[in-house]
Amino acid sequence: MRLSICATAIAAATLLQRCIAAPLFSSSSLESTLKARDGNTDEGDFKYFHEPKQNQHYDIRYFSEVVSDEERIDTQLHMIRAYLKFFNELELDTWIAHGTLLGWWWNGKSLPWDYDLDAQVSNATLHHLGQSYNQTKYVYVSADGNVRRQYLLDVNPWIRERVKGKGMNVIDARWIDTRNGLYVDITGLSETRPDTHPNVWRCKNEHNYKVTDLYPMRETIFEGVPAKVPYEYDKILVEEYRESALVNTTFHG
Repeated sequence: MRLSICATAIAAATLLQRCIAAPLFSSSSLESTLKARDGNTDEGDFKYFHEPKQNQHYDIRYFSEVVSDEERIDTQLHMIRAYLKFFNELELDTWIAHGTLLGWWWNGKSLPWDYDLDAQVSNATLHHLGQSYNQTKYVYVSADGNVRRQYLLDVNPWIRERVKGKGMNVIDARWIDTRNGLYVDITGLSETRPDTHPNVWRCKNEHNYKVTDLYPMRETIFEGVPAKVPYEYDKILVEEYRESALVNTTFHG
């Protein structure tokens, strides 16, 4: 028992050293932040995450120039490994989604032409991230020790608003490479219409999922590290991309 307690304490201390966490904005600080930044507190007119006008796949705070395809692929490789490692260390539930899930289906890796990396979490996990881990800066070291990078977990303060609205804040959180601004989009799934659509979860971009299509999650490997995918992953992919995405072996020719 003592050994178990000591091991838990050591693991917690190790993770704490690697993460610097800050809580979700309080209501007063959120209001002042929004007023200073946008002049109002209407979610419909306020966009939290910003990207360069001509390069929508970068966070503007860390963007300096468009990286080469080689650097982008390398960035995405270590970024998703770090993301999944972070969630595994905290024992928090997340799974890969959208084009990232399609890449997993084909070869267990990201699609080389895909600029987006996508992951999903439950509504409960999303709010836990906001309360306990928002603004975490996570230091990642590759398994061979040759790569060392830092990532920012940034949670959108509008996560409590679960409808699309004007579409300004459909992304709930991001996992951002602070070297160049590339990121993983994180969206939460919520039961927003329990009276008419019970046990159906949806993101703010209006993708719908039956709970039984998501759970129980399947454990797998993605980009060489442990990951999770929805139970009915094939059904989800066909609904989003059609059957052709699972059989065509060429892209844009």
